[in-house]
Amino acid sequence: MDWLALSLVCALALAGADVLTKRWLARHSAAELVMLRFGMAALLLTPWLYLHPPTPVAPPFWWWVGSALPLEVLAMVMYVIAIRDSPLALTLPYMAFTPVFTMLVGWLLLGERVSMQGLLGVLLVTLGAYILNLEQARLSRPRTWFEPFAAIVRERGSRLMLGVALIYGITSVQGKGAMQYMAGMQFGAFYFLLLGVFTLAVFAVREPRAVRVLLRPSWGAIVVGALMALMVVTHFLALEKVQTAYMIAVKRTSILFAILFGALLFGDRRLLQHLAAGAVMVAGVALIALQQAH
Repeated sequence: MDWLALSLVCALALAGADVLTKRWLARHSAAELVMLRFGMAALLLTPWLYLHPPTPVAPPFWWWVGSALPLEVLAMVMYVIAIRDSPLALTLPYMAFTPVFTMLVGWLLLGERVSMQGLLGVLLVTLGAYILNLEQARLSRPRTWFEPFAAIVRERGSRLMLGVALIYGITSVQGKGAMQYMAGMQFGAFYFLLLGVFTLAVFAVREPRAVRVLLRPSWGAIVVGALMALMVVTHFLALEKVQTAYMIAVKRTSILFAILFGALLFGDRRLLQHLAAGAVMVAGVALIALQQAH
């Protein structure tokens, strides 16, 4: 299977996991959902790790991974609360801001230059966010023109997902640092195993009930865990075949798949508007990603 097919499968698996988490697992607490998405996926990835055991790594690997794990858990807590409690069309598209934040951090802290293509990508992502809430504005009333941005602040799920995008902008850099010391085919499963163990350790103390959901999981939890595991495997298999930027640009089509699947399952009176907004944001991500590939 080539990188494009793998990346599309990755996007579909992620979208499926998000939609089915909302559909089947909404009654669970945030801690339980994090435990299921990380812990179940880690269990299901164990055979892959057995077939592709990690090689010994240099000490800096553990610094990169150790600094990322707490952020990953925090981001996933915010992520599952957002998709559980708010409309998918008003939450998942904001994941498109991850490369925007990464680029802005590089510009502010490292003095990295932003090309015109990258700037256009940022503008497209921002325009997509505006279109998501376009009904808040009235052309004849200039005072309402900024209401679509204000709506982001009012919608808790949107705020949470913007926070997730910011955190993932940091952890993506940490992940790149760790992958200097381990091949992608091993890293994905090994990293999720570490995430599962770390999550288990955190919630065993703070939320013992969250740990118990792994002992007698529902079929819904197993399916969501399997989709997360499939997402991880296809993500890193694709990365073995193509530059990261191209793979991520395709993977972000998960936003469109999730909006479409969510509309089919939960209904969406503004499906075309939300799909158009998501498409504009994905186009912006693609421009930023392709800029980074050159």
